[in-house]
Amino acid sequence: MSLRRIALRDFVIVQSLDLELATGFTVLTGETGAGKSILIDALQLALGARAQTGVVREGASRCEIAAEFDNTAATAAWLDEEGFAQEDSLLVKRTLDTEGRSKAWINGSVATVTQLKSLADALVDIHGQHAWQSLTRAEAVRELLDAYAGVNTQEAKRLWAAWRQHRQALDEATASQAQSQQEMERLSWQIGELDKLSPQADEWAELNTQHGRLANAQGLIEAAEQAAAALDDESPSAADLIQRALHQLEGQAHIEPRFAEPIEALHSALAQVQDARHTLHQLSRHMDTDPATLKALDDRLSLWMSLAKRYRRTPEDLAAFHAESRAQLAKLESFADLDGLQAAERAAWKTFTQAIDKLSAQRQQAAPRLSKAVTETMQTLGMSGGRFEVALTRLDTPQAAGWEQVEFLVAGHAGVTPRPVGKVASGGELSRIALALSVITSQLGQAPTLIFDEVDSGIGGAVAHTVGQLLRQLGQDRQVLAVTHLAQVAASADQHCLVSKQAQGGATLSQVAPIEGTARVQEIARMLGGSDQSQASLAHARELLGA
Repeated sequence: MSLRRIALRDFVIVQSLDLELATGFTVLTGETGAGKSILIDALQLALGARAQTGVVREGASRCEIAAEFDNTAATAAWLDEEGFAQEDSLLVKRTLDTEGRSKAWINGSVATVTQLKSLADALVDIHGQHAWQSLTRAEAVRELLDAYAGVNTQEAKRLWAAWRQHRQALDEATASQAQSQQEMERLSWQIGELDKLSPQADEWAELNTQHGRLANAQGLIEAAEQAAAALDDESPSAADLIQRALHQLEGQAHIEPRFAEPIEALHSALAQVQDARHTLHQLSRHMDTDPATLKALDDRLSLWMSLAKRYRRTPEDLAAFHAESRAQLAKLESFADLDGLQAAERAAWKTFTQAIDKLSAQRQQAAPRLSKAVTETMQTLGMSGGRFEVALTRLDTPQAAGWEQVEFLVAGHAGVTPRPVGKVASGGELSRIALALSVITSQLGQAPTLIFDEVDSGIGGAVAHTVGQLLRQLGQDRQVLAVTHLAQVAASADQHCLVSKQAQGGATLSQVAPIEGTARVQEIARMLGGSDQSQASLAHARELLGA
């Protein structure tokens, strides 16, 4: 079992619902418009489906959906990987308000919609009432065969993308070879000019600082010497005045304790003045006034400005422009190596085709098996003598997922050549084929809960009974939930839940509750098309239930 319980608050026309689900096969039935698919819609929303503000019940500010699942080995591994707490069960909760704001939690911790979607694959497998539509889409058909064959196309798609990159590089190089030669020559000359300077990042600002210091060295020396003299050499100097102030205060400090703080500040100021004087003396003695160094800086700055003007760049951008030019030349040189590019493209193509050759072998083995399985199931679904074929057509040029175009062919009865399913099958036949495929492929999945939302549309009678038995058989190994309008399918279920509408306080509300005994007999009788009080319909219902 997987889905233990689902609880809804203010969802569409449900005010409050708390439903526990059993193992085996469970059906949801009810009159048209009662909201039989509400639980399925709510579960999909809880597991990351796109939220719509219209799902909030009218008059409420927000809706809330909570679903409790068994914590399987697969979900436990997922919870560990994503950093969520481990519990005996797995609780998913999501809220949506009328402003469109959505919040989600997994085992009490905040979760993203992407995480909900990722977790959903390990919890439920939903087959919708329009599953037949996918039978006419080439990509969906291939994916269905691949699921049956156990084919994973992710690596092939990665190799396809890698080959495409190599191919694009080769095409670009071939197309622009002549133009590239001229551009390479221009870049080589340009880089040679810039190499004479070899500008470094942030060097421009440093050069200007050094030049400004050298150009004004004499003035800086005089300023430092005069400042040092004012601090401690002249009379009275700053140091003399501070010492004079200290002498006055320290002579009276034994009388006035509050002199202690200014005395301490003056001692600190005197130390700082002496440090400053020492530093200024050092600077004045070691200030660089070398004319040769100044000339070298002048020359470098002049070359820098000249190159910046020539290439229409700011001086600050010249180092980055030099690096970009080198990168462009290296790229063009790699393009010029056509032999290397061709070898790389051929190697990538070989690796890709080896991968898709393996996919082809898997599909060719699986196609007859799937054809046989669906054909056999069709015989039990009112299509006696019908035939189903999986046709593989090799493409002249492979696509990312492989060499084949996959197509489903069907013959509705004996003596007819199978043709594309979308062109020859009626709506009812399409529904039955889709159901057969759903049943067969659902056995391959890992999700412990299977949901069938009115996939039995367009069938009835003995075929409906067979559908019910198929779903009941699936329920022996996995939890199966089905929304149905067929009494024969409902009678096959292990658990029967009735969806009903009631008027309450001027509003229409939907409720879901398990039924059994007399209530279930009456619901089956209603589904048969008769009054739930009719003795004939009640007798027929009891017969279907084996009661």
